[in-house]
Amino acid sequence: MKKLVAAIAAVALLGSSGAAHAELVDKVAAVVNRDIIALSEVQQRAAPEMARVNDPDPRKRGEQRLQLMKTALDTLIGEKLMESEIAQLGITATEAEVDELVADVRQQNNITDPAQFEQLLLGEGLTMATYRDMMRKRILRDRLLRMKVGPQVKITEEDLKAAYTQYTRMESGDSEVHARHILVQVDAKATAEQVEAAKKRAEAIATEARRPGMDFASLARARSEGPSAADGGDLGWFKRGVMVPAFEKAAFGLPEGGVSEPVRTNFGWHVLKVEERRTVAAASYEEMRSKLEGKLLQEKTEKFLDQYVQELRQKANVDVKM
Repeated sequence: MKKLVAAIAAVALLGSSGAAHAELVDKVAAVVNRDIIALSEVQQRAAPEMARVNDPDPRKRGEQRLQLMKTALDTLIGEKLMESEIAQLGITATEAEVDELVADVRQQNNITDPAQFEQLLLGEGLTMATYRDMMRKRILRDRLLRMKVGPQVKITEEDLKAAYTQYTRMESGDSEVHARHILVQVDAKATAEQVEAAKKRAEAIATEARRPGMDFASLARARSEGPSAADGGDLGWFKRGVMVPAFEKAAFGLPEGGVSEPVRTNFGWHVLKVEERRTVAAASYEEMRSKLEGKLLQEKTEKFLDQYVQELRQKANVDVKM
């Protein structure tokens, strides 16, 4: 980032052509106090969501992409403002704490092989060093929020009981599915042609999976590029609200034994098969209390976070150029 600032200053001092100077300035999405947010940073942050924009109407598609870019820029501005506060307050994180958070992420995604995890990160356009830096910043921001926002977040017993009532209305008589999947990976920086080529491969796999007598687990072990390939693509049992929306919609829309059309996520194209379905009763209040408390805590924290970032933004010098 400092190199970018130096480059812009050098162009001005050397009196180079106005066109060259404009080209550099055009790559600046915003200036937050003395920090620059490059347009490429905004594009990278918005890329996963942009890849899922597929409205057939070009005008609506353009509006959706513009909104995603604006949201990404607002997020980056908020992060810059919080980073400044973190530096002023002297908040730090150790390498061991970063190691622990990365290990937690791997465990949550059932990835035991570090090399496999690094390969998945590369598929998202991230190196391990970049990812560790993201995790370090996450730890620092969490500590800042606990310090500045935490005291304002209160969860009462009435809040929890109201949340449980809403949960029982939604979950009563709901079902969960046991599914497997086959992943055709797509790089985060893939071109439209590469995305389409990957989709064609996924469509061919879906056709193969529907053949009479085809063992989906064996096919997943042979063809899937995801971390669950060795387990035959097994995702276990899951309820609604666990998977990403597109994935969930496909899984809960299939009958037992049904195989989906390719479904797009940040990782690539997935072909799903629902092995079994079952109806589950809503969990008791005692079983759900801790989970509901965590959910309410997150929701209220996000609300106060938005207010805190707006306060920081009002005190800062933010120049949006995008």
